Order: sequence, then C-alpha cells, then structure tokens
Amino acid sequence: MKRDAIVIKKQDNVATALRNLERNDVASVGVGDETVSVTLVDSVEFGHKFAIRDIPAGEDILKYGEVIGRATADIPCGAHAHVQNIESLRGRGDLA
Repeated sequence: MKRDAIVIKKQDNVATALRNLERNDVASVGVGDETVSVTLVDSVEFGHKFAIRDIPAGEDILKYGEVIGRATADIPCGAHAHVQNIESLRGRGDLA
C-alpha cells in the first residue's frame, strides 16, 4: 500500500508528509508495520507535520520518538502541526 506520511515511533503524535496533501484528503500513514488513515483538516506540504491524534495545548510534540516542542493550542487530528501551534523547547533561556 502506498503511504502518504510516516511515523517513526509508535509514541509519536505527529506524522511527516511524504507528498503535498490537501485538506479533506484521507492520508495513509505508516506507523511501523501498520497503516492508519487520517483525514486532513488542513493542507500539509511535503516534509511538514500533521497530528495523528488530538493533541491538547501544553502537550509535548513527539516526532522520531523525541520531544521536538510543545503544543501552544489544541491541535486536532489531521491538522497541520507547525509554528502556528508549536513552540520549541530547545535553546531557550527562559525555561528552567
């Protein structure tokens, strides 16, 4: 089966698009040996991330099994996950 996006680790909550995806597309997302379907609520460009489940504001964003940031707003399943709703946690002097 052709995959539209990939998830590297099962605990990840975002997938990476393998091609440009349009709003309302049903993306086939490879999660290990499994494939799940996610209906996109936003268009997502190649290489960008989208939520594969609802992510509440304040929750860590997990990609490749690593924390890459924190949700600054609720991110519904299928939504583009990017600078508009994620803040970085690395290299910040304001975090203890």
